[in-house]
Amino acid sequence: MQEIDLQFRTMFADLVQQSLDDRFLSDFSPDGNFVRVAVKDRVYWYYEGAMRAGARKRLYVGPADNPDIARRVEEFARLKNDARLRRALVNALKRVGLPAPDRLLGDVVEALANAGFFRLRGVLIGTAAYQTYAGILGVRLPRASLQTGDVDLSQFHSIAVAVDDSTPPMLDVLKAVDPTFAEIPDSASSRKTTKFVNASKFAVEFLTPNRSSDDYQGRPARMPTLGGASATPLRFLDFLIHEPQRSVLLHKYGVGVTVPAPERYAVHKLIVAAKRGGPDAAKRSKDIAQCEFLSHALLQVRMKDLLADALREALARGPGWRTAIARALSMTSSPTRVLFADLMSAKRRG
Repeated sequence: MQEIDLQFRTMFADLVQQSLDDRFLSDFSPDGNFVRVAVKDRVYWYYEGAMRAGARKRLYVGPADNPDIARRVEEFARLKNDARLRRALVNALKRVGLPAPDRLLGDVVEALANAGFFRLRGVLIGTAAYQTYAGILGVRLPRASLQTGDVDLSQFHSIAVAVDDSTPPMLDVLKAVDPTFAEIPDSASSRKTTKFVNASKFAVEFLTPNRSSDDYQGRPARMPTLGGASATPLRFLDFLIHEPQRSVLLHKYGVGVTVPAPERYAVHKLIVAAKRGGPDAAKRSKDIAQCEFLSHALLQVRMKDLLADALREALARGPGWRTAIARALSMTSSPTRVLFADLMSAKRRG
């Protein structure tokens, strides 16, 4: 496994920071103000003032106790957008082998970012998120594990109903990228849409964790933050998107995104692989390949303890989780089985 030179890992981290700074500045006009608002037992930052289109509106920013958000509120007047520098950083990182999305994928994620999806605590998941781990971990990813024809996105339902804010109509956001995007009515409820597909079959799908009864499994949930879109509830997803982190897609000037922690992504892929049925054999192989690469990358860059903690949490969630992980590990290579056996042995010793 080939690591990326430290200078390029530092450049990637700088680009993540600059993309977040630029996103913050582009979301909010300097003509407005930030206010603290108490909601139930927590305090949040909201923005009040003139938006880019000229209208005045209150927008959700984030928890008041989030230090990154607090710093940006304080520095709002001084944040600058240096697009030319960011473009140079993106190009330099691509030249040394960090993966970049194809144009459509990048344009879709950029449009979602501009629409406020990540500001509203949405999380990019799936292979689009996996691409960003090269820069986070400082390793080159195998190209075979990077191919995707869709974008998967997730948000906790509790956030969607608590935040008094929303993206513009989701279909409008996507049609601005490609006019052929259309809603795909959900099979369980034709009045709700969780997926949008364009003429070339590129899909954008919204998902939300299901931590309730199995009666909700697969039934679309209304998501007030998603501009009229709903989301499909899925088991195990809450584990994946708990405490996500910032990253960046190497597209145009860099698109700031929020992705799952890589150690959670690796363990979650084991569970997903075990749950896939017969027709999904190709997807199962891809799940296993991504899990294996990330697991060994975390070991190589001395982040084994994070992987061990994620595994420990998953195993503690119950027999169904333990069975799924054991089944998926039987499909992995011998080095991966040895790695996870060592992690589990360390857990028992601890």
